[in-house]
Amino acid sequence: MIFSFVRAGLLVAALMLAGCTDSSIEDFAPKAEKPLPPKLLQALRAKGMTRTSPIMIRIFKEEGELEIWKQKENGRYGLAASYDICKWSGKLGPKFTEGDRQAPEGFYEIRPWQMNPKSNYHLAFNIGYPNAYDHAHGRTGSNLMVHGACSSAGCYSMTDEQVEQIYAFARDAFRGGQKAFQVQAFPFRMTAENMARYKDDPNFAFWSNLKEGYDHFEITKVPPKVDVCGRRYVFNQIPLNGGSFAPTAACPVTTQSESLQTAYQSYQKQFESAFSAALERAAARKQPPAPSIRGFKEAALVADWSRRRARGEKVTREPPSLEQQVPQIAAAPEPRPEQPAAPPEQIVAEQANVAIQAASGEVAVPSASPQSKAGEQPNSKKGLRRLWGLFSGG
Repeated sequence: MIFSFVRAGLLVAALMLAGCTDSSIEDFAPKAEKPLPPKLLQALRAKGMTRTSPIMIRIFKEEGELEIWKQKENGRYGLAASYDICKWSGKLGPKFTEGDRQAPEGFYEIRPWQMNPKSNYHLAFNIGYPNAYDHAHGRTGSNLMVHGACSSAGCYSMTDEQVEQIYAFARDAFRGGQKAFQVQAFPFRMTAENMARYKDDPNFAFWSNLKEGYDHFEITKVPPKVDVCGRRYVFNQIPLNGGSFAPTAACPVTTQSESLQTAYQSYQKQFESAFSAALERAAARKQPPAPSIRGFKEAALVADWSRRRARGEKVTREPPSLEQQVPQIAAAPEPRPEQPAAPPEQIVAEQANVAIQAASGEVAVPSASPQSKAGEQPNSKKGLRRLWGLFSGG
């Protein structure tokens, strides 16, 4: 009996002591169940959003931002929260192959089974790479996440505190009835200024396709319906005559809301004007383009580097890049500025002065060079003859 009381007392004491530590919070309120902060919930209500309303996530690599968008009472989405990405690996541009250390770009769908409350990186959810578009382009890779721990090898990594909130947004939306939420991952904000800055990038065609989806959301503030056909993304299209979308097949005949078409055309007209103006300002542009991956070839180089590094082989500190392999051609030296020719009267005066000095013995007169022809007279005699000619008018 006494032993039981002692044991119970020790257990209560241990629980009370644990109540002052982080571990106790994990015991009674696991990290995957932490609620959103009351202040954040209050801000959501002020924007016409509920705790369990649907969400969408946008990621911008160059700006290093992850945005949570949430559905409002009117059905449109508003910005609920924004977080600085702690770390993402690779360069601008899509992921091409397993081991290339690239964080994906594109449109991805996250369902409840992709959430990982027991991640080794605090909390995580799988982005869903490769999607139908990636498969259509022969891209490979797996286990690409948004997670905590601020450590990345192809993922988007947040701090633990940030990922707890991001995870809570997704968890609550699923519990509110959302079947899946969309993640839109972009290289940068798809503004006219940025598109002009990257117009010569090898990934520009891919980014232009992503921009179509970006534009649809900017116009409607509703996550676009995303399909893949003809090895490209298509947005808010409805196939006609029983057609369907197949990633590698030609796109079927489709239709689209007339109001959306009109709004999109107007949006594009404004963009094209801003894009042209941005190109004209290119010479004065202060922000240079960020490094980007140069296709499958560079991805293969990085993947090989990753494999050798994993085997413990000696490799360079940074992954290889095709930009490093471009031969550097030395610039031609700038021509020296030509010295202006002296006036003829100055040349004659200088020659006369040298001849007078040579004749009087004030300066040494160099002897004829070994290559002088036979019978060539010394310089001193030639100089005197020129001097006599000057004074005699001959």
